Amino acid sequence: MGAMLLRGGRVRGRDGRSDILVRDGVIRAIGPEVTAGDAEVVDVRGLLVLPGLVEAHCHLDKTLYGGPWVPHTAGDALADRIGTERRRRAGLGVPDTGRITALLETMIAAGTSYVRTHTDVSPEFGLAGVEAVRAAAEAVAGRIDVAQVAFPQYGLLTNPGTAALLEEALQSGVGTIGGIDPAGFDRDPVRHLDVVFGLAERYGAGVDIHLHDGGTLGVWQLELIAERARVTGLSGKVAVSHAYALGQADPATQTRIAGLLAEAGVAVVTAAVYDFPVPPVKTLRAAGVTVACGHDGIRDLWGPYGSGDMLERAMHLAYRSTFRRDDDIELALHAATYGGAALLGLEAYGLVPGAPADLVLVDAGSFAEAVVTRPPREIVLKAGKRVAGRAGAADARAHD
Repeated sequence: MGAMLLRGGRVRGRDGRSDILVRDGVIRAIGPEVTAGDAEVVDVRGLLVLPGLVEAHCHLDKTLYGGPWVPHTAGDALADRIGTERRRRAGLGVPDTGRITALLETMIAAGTSYVRTHTDVSPEFGLAGVEAVRAAAEAVAGRIDVAQVAFPQYGLLTNPGTAALLEEALQSGVGTIGGIDPAGFDRDPVRHLDVVFGLAERYGAGVDIHLHDGGTLGVWQLELIAERARVTGLSGKVAVSHAYALGQADPATQTRIAGLLAEAGVAVVTAAVYDFPVPPVKTLRAAGVTVACGHDGIRDLWGPYGSGDMLERAMHLAYRSTFRRDDDIELALHAATYGGAALLGLEAYGLVPGAPADLVLVDAGSFAEAVVTRPPREIVLKAGKRVAGRAGAADARAHD
């Protein structure tokens, strides 16, 4: 792979304009007046450089993206949405590798470099979703990285045979095991966590549990999950997605639970969708908790919304969190970049020498402006290869 020199970009934390030298897919140098005689020089004067975006929670296997419009028919309750999907998915051809691939192509164009997707596992259809997502990921290999979570959408204990399939998914190479409302859905939180963490320990897997349960029930489960992460030695490999109860709790409880999660190395992932409670990003970050974000469902039987654009998702997180100051808005972008990278355990990431050259260049004056305005992606690089961007972006001029 050849070399590329991005000339005159704007990198946060560095005064003036910076050059970025990319060689063999890796950032080799960042600074003023970098030289590399054999490199392709790309003039990006004034464009803001972002690290590759990270979609930390979605459901690629469920998507209807790219197909005919399907009116939403489910009720508002969680059980209604689960039941509707369960009844209708086969008739709509879910999962569909072509639709998954179409959504991944859209994510690539929007600057996403990494995806964590929760893939349904159930005796009704076995590992069909895992296989469909894997095929789609292979179709776009080299342009986006896809990691799967084996997810018991229809229950683990309440859906006999699911635990064995979760283990089969881990044996096939899936790196993370999921869970869903150990108390509210599966009605036996201790046994549910026994199965999930037991499999994670056995296979060296991560854990990412959907927790929709609110109120004191949800807070109690957060405490249970933090305790399990500590005693199993899985600190840094455990996440709770949604965590609505934390968004509903009083400030003192939020601070206390944030401290427990930080001590146990448990991350929090939010989608900030509809009017569902959003975890307190500032409180969590202040405590040292990793915070990441994603879309959740994207145009599926759970809801018709979702674009695949993580700058837009960061905007929703900032808006739902009532962030107005630039430094607060940047917390939302952090969740869609560095927070997601930490969740995925990426050893090298970001705008530093030695990291993969996964870069997104936009015409914006600051990170906060990029979140609020969601400008077109002028250039998107994955491992130093140009994978998307506007035609003619190599001659872009902005903010001179």
